[in-house]
Amino acid sequence: MKRLFFALLLAPLSVFASGDELHLDHANIDPHDAISIQRGARTFVNYCLTCHSASSMRYNRLTDLGLTEQQIKENLLFASEKVGDPMTISASRKDQKQWFGAEPPDLSVVARSRGTDWLYTYLRTFYRDEKRPSGWNNLAFPNVGMPHVLWQLQGIQVLKTESEEHEGHKSEHKKLVLGHPGSLSAIEYDKLTRDLVNYLSYMAEPEKARRSQIGVVVLFFLLLLLVPVWLLKKEYWKNVH
Repeated sequence: MKRLFFALLLAPLSVFASGDELHLDHANIDPHDAISIQRGARTFVNYCLTCHSASSMRYNRLTDLGLTEQQIKENLLFASEKVGDPMTISASRKDQKQWFGAEPPDLSVVARSRGTDWLYTYLRTFYRDEKRPSGWNNLAFPNVGMPHVLWQLQGIQVLKTESEEHEGHKSEHKKLVLGHPGSLSAIEYDKLTRDLVNYLSYMAEPEKARRSQIGVVVLFFLLLLLVPVWLLKKEYWKNVH
């Protein structure tokens, strides 16, 4: 049931789906872009952390991205939280289940379970649907329980269904159209969404970028070691016939 509340925010300008098949947009995130991850953390704290916790992530982990503890206090802590605290919420699970009908899931490792492309597409494919209790629906997650939290930034999208006939076969294509613009342009909104996904990816595996760097150094060292080892091997076996 936790899937019902797998929601975050935002939506797209032109995403197409044919039948039940959804074509995922490429997130194209950069795990080495610390500034992008910092911006994503700010969006996460301001919009997602209201309902969704990230209990496996601590605020002070962001010092690895170049932020000081003072910057974290001034920009990411708004209540009684401390820099060393995990990213949890004050609402109880019981209350959330009563309010929303299902408990919003913890987002600590959502990027690993869903994938960055799915998250990027999901955050950009909310549309207005008066039939839903929240008034919102989503192409990537049909009948999602959570409303579109960032609709004021992206605007209000509406779903248009177009019929097309090709070689005697009739098909329907769903298209999202921006019915009411938000405070951000399409490019700005996509950038905000990409930064948020970049942060969610970082939060799921904070050491991923560092492991990749260490792996490159190790491979380079092994390549350098290959030369003396090969020469040593030749020296040992030169008199063996």
